[in-house]
Amino acid sequence: MPRTTFTDADFLAAACALAAKRGPAAVTVESVTARLKAPTGSFYYRFASRDVLLAEQWLATARAFQGDGLAAALHTPIWVRAHLNEARVFLLHHRDDFVQGAWPAVLRRGVAEQARRVDNCIARFARDRFGSATAPALCRARFVLADVPIAAVRPHLRRGEKPSPDVDTLIRETYEALVSVPARASGRRRSE
Repeated sequence: MPRTTFTDADFLAAACALAAKRGPAAVTVESVTARLKAPTGSFYYRFASRDVLLAEQWLATARAFQGDGLAAALHTPIWVRAHLNEARVFLLHHRDDFVQGAWPAVLRRGVAEQARRVDNCIARFARDRFGSATAPALCRARFVLADVPIAAVRPHLRRGEKPSPDVDTLIRETYEALVSVPARASGRRRSE
């Protein structure tokens, strides 16, 4: 018996799977509805356009990735292993790849809110670990929490594979080295 009821989550998951496999350009109303075997009207009942679907998919993934906590740099490979498709969508593409033109206002607010949340987490970490939230301390915090872990998992994502446990070791060693040495960038030593 054919399925007659679809949820927003069904459409978002289909968009994610398509974008992870072939990139955001592969996500069309037709490809999503075909993947779900859903009527086109069911799509438009939930989403005003392909761009809205893609924007919501990107934002939901950004929240899931960043929302689980920036408290530890090891969150990235753990999350990537558990959410390989979402990670490929989020970490191999830029949000502008998902929406051509202007984002709808509600989604722009969501992106801005998420960016503030991340910035606040980075600033809190910089103050806690490096004694200040100066530009150099923020740069160091962003590097250790985001740049290093993302750079470590990206080659695996490009190959469509989960990061090996060695990635965790490399991230941990980099984190420990950067957090345990005097934070020359902030002009203060970390208190032990």
